[in-house]
Amino acid sequence: MTTEANSKQDTLALVGRVLLAALFIFAGVGKLGGMEGTVGYIASKGLPLPQIVYFATVAVEIGAGLMLAVGFKARYAAAALGIFSVLAALIFHNDFAQQSEVTAFLKNLSIGGGMLAITAFGPGRFSLDRG
Repeated sequence: MTTEANSKQDTLALVGRVLLAALFIFAGVGKLGGMEGTVGYIASKGLPLPQIVYFATVAVEIGAGLMLAVGFKARYAAAALGIFSVLAALIFHNDFAQQSEVTAFLKNLSIGGGMLAITAFGPGRFSLDRG
């Protein structure tokens, strides 16, 4: 493969990582201002210790999101966010009688798939991990 082709792939990998990471970073930051509502939503799904789940969620979204964006331990970050996305789909978006929930479910599964691809193939050369 040529250097030019590698450079294009690495650029696309960087853009893809940043776009995927942005979703989680903004979601995590957004949750910081709405703890009560988020904790209530978590509790409404029957999860134990909703406050702890809230803090873990914010930490994963912001922490792993930033790690993915810059490419630091990107495979681990992507794996964590992929698992998080699939679990969120199964726990929070399982009311298939509502089209918006079906869409959210499929969106989360798709994001999980993208994260699996990063886990498998790495973050690309333009990352702190360098592939």
